[in-house]
Amino acid sequence: MLKPQDILVLLRLVGESPEWSFQQLSNDLGMSASEVHQALKRAEMSGLYDPTKRRVLKRALLEFARHGLKYVFPAKRLPRSQGMPTAHSAAPLEDLLVADSDDCLVWPDPAGDRFGDAIEPLYRSAPGAATRNPKLYRRLALIDAIRAGRLREKELASRLLEEEFGG
Repeated sequence: MLKPQDILVLLRLVGESPEWSFQQLSNDLGMSASEVHQALKRAEMSGLYDPTKRRVLKRALLEFARHGLKYVFPAKRLPRSQGMPTAHSAAPLEDLLVADSDDCLVWPDPAGDRFGDAIEPLYRSAPGAATRNPKLYRRLALIDAIRAGRLREKELASRLLEEEFGG
């Protein structure tokens, strides 16, 4: 059975060359190398990762993100707080949608630069990993738009995620 950290690992690996190491991913994602290894084992069993080619099965991951993610890993709403923007409040969606300044979604973070309705990150280390990797941040924000957004946001996020994945 998939866990949220599995999706984080897969989002980090989409489109990467197979030259990565477990230790490198561990450092990038703020989890242990054994957690990364177990995540890829579960992703393989779920048909989202090919270990022989060391690559994410992009079509399968996109289909899961579009149709299953919000049911398996729903966005848990938290009280309004200071935080790091996500979903429609972060790039690339914030540049494409007109939103009320009070309509902000954030991951709670006292050092964050925005205030808004908070949602729990997909995985506890996701915000830290996102600050170190802008591409991963974009992907996580799109995933959050699918998990927590309105219909228009979900549809746009799905299309942009497909572009992120390279087709």
